[in-house]
Amino acid sequence: MVELRLKNITKKFGTFTANNSISLTINQGTIHAILGENGAGKTTLMNILSGLYYPDEGEIYINDKLVKINSSKSAIDIGIGMIHQHFMLVPQLSVLENIILGTQGEYRLKLKQKRVEIKQLVDKYELEIDLDAKVETISVGMQQRVEILKVLYRGAKVLILDEPTAVLTPAEIDNFFNILRQLVNEGNTMIFISHKLEEVIKLCDWITILRRGKVIDTFENKNLNPQKLANMMIGEYKTINLTKTRLSYTETILKVDNLVVKNIDNISFKIKAGEILGIAGVDGNGQQELVSVIMGLIKAKQGKIQYKDIDITNWTKEKIIKQLSIGYIPQDRQKTGLVSSLSIGKNLILKQYNSYPFNKWGMLQKKAIRKVENEAINYFDIRGVEPNITVGKLSGGNQQKIILARELANHPQLIIAMQPTRGLDIVATEYIQQQLLKARENGTAILYISTELEEVRKMSDRLAIMYRGKFMDILDPNTDVEKIGLLMMGIKP
Repeated sequence: MVELRLKNITKKFGTFTANNSISLTINQGTIHAILGENGAGKTTLMNILSGLYYPDEGEIYINDKLVKINSSKSAIDIGIGMIHQHFMLVPQLSVLENIILGTQGEYRLKLKQKRVEIKQLVDKYELEIDLDAKVETISVGMQQRVEILKVLYRGAKVLILDEPTAVLTPAEIDNFFNILRQLVNEGNTMIFISHKLEEVIKLCDWITILRRGKVIDTFENKNLNPQKLANMMIGEYKTINLTKTRLSYTETILKVDNLVVKNIDNISFKIKAGEILGIAGVDGNGQQELVSVIMGLIKAKQGKIQYKDIDITNWTKEKIIKQLSIGYIPQDRQKTGLVSSLSIGKNLILKQYNSYPFNKWGMLQKKAIRKVENEAINYFDIRGVEPNITVGKLSGGNQQKIILARELANHPQLIIAMQPTRGLDIVATEYIQQQLLKARENGTAILYISTELEEVRKMSDRLAIMYRGKFMDILDPNTDVEKIGLLMMGIKP
């Protein structure tokens, strides 16, 4: 068993203090949640524990013994393993090969012996997985078990879980929680990072709240509710109930007929003005390919895509961006949504940098760009900005607001929102949702894709369930969660 203790951990990036003298104890055999807003310092602290960063000040103790963690290997060597939100697996390799990949050993692999060792872990923790299956053929829930086995096989006794339920179905989440409780009963310790307060209350034994890099409080999970936790995280704050007014728009903005492309099999649907069509499904079931073909990033093999009365099936992405009134919130804000090395203002004009008033005689107009930047900062409540700050230095919530400000600037008639609130805290999430609902009320059609089932149900007027490139059904978002969960696994109730 392992007790982990942090004493006065401080980490700075230039003049910004990400962790400010953090002290806390993670008791052995418990599930300990670390909560806080975006930018509160959770990720930095976990990166220190997993060996990606080294603290500027402070000490880390394992069972009262001072330890130095200066690499991922040194973290694993002392029993700390991190399971990332985005799995680190090689799809073409088997489960067994993924588990032993990168482990140190002798010249010979001794696969037979390693299989026996891993099978003992599978049986001990009741993880029930086929070691010979290719990772690309197993479900996301099973892939998460592979990640757990990887760190257990390397001897980890403290497991750090970063947003671990983001890609799971309701049934898989229940099963996953059972596995975590079993691991804890066997003497392992869990650090649980999540923005889902209901899950934290259901699962965790202890909770630590971080705010602006400092520990606000650590307490046992007793008599808590999501509103109480939200207030502790961000000060007095009343969570909102998202209400959707019934609208009477009749114009069809987007129509897709018999669409076939890689990982998409004969999909048809339409979205009217003032309507949100949600798509629920486990990540990797064709959602990204659907968005990519609509936006002209890949070409359809078959079928038709129509924007109002215009056939855009074979349009290029440049033509779509230039000529159509479409806002696009991509899945990965850092890789495809923003240029992290540029300022807020320059990111806001990425679609218009060649046009007046931002460009005159081939020269960018600083005054016009600054005006747009100041307006967006004020209207969208973008916080923590300094003169000439690059967007890469802002929190995830502020980065998402910049994308939203850019994509809503010209009042688009269609918005494609892909995981628009992924990794955001409760305040940023509700803000993004409110802005999209305002656009809906003004007649914008919205395709809303999220792996967060409760969120997509709450936002949608109609809900499509996607599994392996097909729509299993399009139904009322208030349909029973159990039925939706079965459809997400490809089972028709």
